[in-house]
Amino acid sequence: MLEYKQRILRKVSFDLELFEKELTKATKWLAVAEVEELRRWCYQNFGERYTDILNRCFVGVNITAS
Repeated sequence: MLEYKQRILRKVSFDLELFEKELTKATKWLAVAEVEELRRWCYQNFGERYTDILNRCFVGVNITAS
């Protein structure tokens, strides 16, 4: 599922509103460990362009490992 969400985010990265919508959905659908991995991947790939969106989407997400 993580790879699928990453693929979607790459495809919609041209549109900031769509990107934020899909990222928000991804954080709700994925398991905790996958969300942490997605967070790292997003900052690595989109950190310069969408820092505000990433901060907004990941600030309320509980990523503590079990």
